[in-house]
Amino acid sequence: MLVSALEYWKQSKTIAIVGASNNSARASYFVGTYLLSSSNFTVWFVNPRESEILGHTAFASLEDLPATPDIVDVFRKPSDLPEVLDQTIAASAKTLWLQLGIEDPAIAQRAHEAGLNVVMNRCLKIEHARFHGGLHLAGFNTGVIRSTRKVT
Repeated sequence: MLVSALEYWKQSKTIAIVGASNNSARASYFVGTYLLSSSNFTVWFVNPRESEILGHTAFASLEDLPATPDIVDVFRKPSDLPEVLDQTIAASAKTLWLQLGIEDPAIAQRAHEAGLNVVMNRCLKIEHARFHGGLHLAGFNTGVIRSTRKVT
């Protein structure tokens, strides 16, 4: 899966974050901040209740984006996935990315049948940082390389 994720990024220039939030405590806000500051992706925020997120226009749906997203990064509850998948297919995106805690084999099957790449239960920020040397951001790199506590 990780090699595939790396390949998806190499082939991608645009990411749409569906379920993006203006709340700095939300994971979608943190991922958006990271992508804007640490990647070359064009990032679009999708949330029908927001007009702007992180200083960028927020779009009501994937169909409102100015171009086709390569990756659709989903921060929505599982019951919303059928609608998000329908929009992702209609937008002609290449990859459906379901964030940590979001897994649905039936949705993955439908997405594969529609020709989409699918990543489930993975954080796009963490996976991107893993491949691009960014795990030190936000304290992910503790500097500890052993599994035992240092004895003083």
